[in-house]
Amino acid sequence: MTNDKKSEIGEAETTNDQSRLDVFNQHRGLLFSIAYRMLGTVADAEDMLQETFLRWQNASSNEINSPRAFLVTIISRLCINHLQSAKVKREEYFGQWLPEPLLTGPATDFSDSLQIDESLSMAFLVLLERLNPIERAVFLLREVFDYQYSEIAGVVGRNEADCRQILRRARQHVSQLRPRFDASPKQHEALLRQFREASANGDLEGLLAVLSKDVIIYTDGGGKAPALPRILYGREDVAESFLEAYKKRVPKDVVSQYVQVNGQPGIINYTNGQPRTVITFDILDDQIQNIYVVTNPEKLERLPRLA
Repeated sequence: MTNDKKSEIGEAETTNDQSRLDVFNQHRGLLFSIAYRMLGTVADAEDMLQETFLRWQNASSNEINSPRAFLVTIISRLCINHLQSAKVKREEYFGQWLPEPLLTGPATDFSDSLQIDESLSMAFLVLLERLNPIERAVFLLREVFDYQYSEIAGVVGRNEADCRQILRRARQHVSQLRPRFDASPKQHEALLRQFREASANGDLEGLLAVLSKDVIIYTDGGGKAPALPRILYGREDVAESFLEAYKKRVPKDVVSQYVQVNGQPGIINYTNGQPRTVITFDILDDQIQNIYVVTNPEKLERLPRLA
């Protein structure tokens, strides 16, 4: 083979690789949106993105009728397999499990292309834990990403009738507990600031004023950071427990930043420039309904540091 011919082949391969990369990047936001909702962690979602890209690069043109369908099928199946293999690990998780907080404010990773809605919230992602991997994939593709049953069937390897039945079961599992949000971002942030100030000042009455009667607090330390051993219910118990924990465990030099986490206003507490705690809330009827506190350092390591 002549050098000119080798050069032509090399240029064609480079062009093809660049074309594949461009197509992948066009769908990257959608793929991450699916993977993060399926798995609940940024690290695992990025791993699935990387594996999807490798398979996309190595696939022959004969395998690809629609790039979007091909990529969604790959990443959905990878996520299903990952959840199935990680089932024991998730069941043996120390204490409560919460999703890894994802910053969704302006200029954050994926902020321009990530689908941000109530299905990205902590409440919704916690609710998805009630579903098995196939139910989770079918539910998300249909309810969140508006896929047709024929498309979903191709992704999960089931027929359309099975997919309809799977979705029916999934809806039954989550319908009664599906989160409702009725606060505007400004109302949400105002309650957030009231909660933060009452906690920092040891103001029990101020804290009780912003909590609903049936408030629930979920904490995730993963056995690596302080957290409540169980889910805590009720205004008085939650308020007293939170103030006690704040007094004992929160350093005097803590710095708080108000950010958007999983599509909702939240707080990151920093010590020595390192993220220490992420707190987000669900708001209903102008009161805090659920509190989510993540202290597991493995779930905070991808958050930005303070200068």
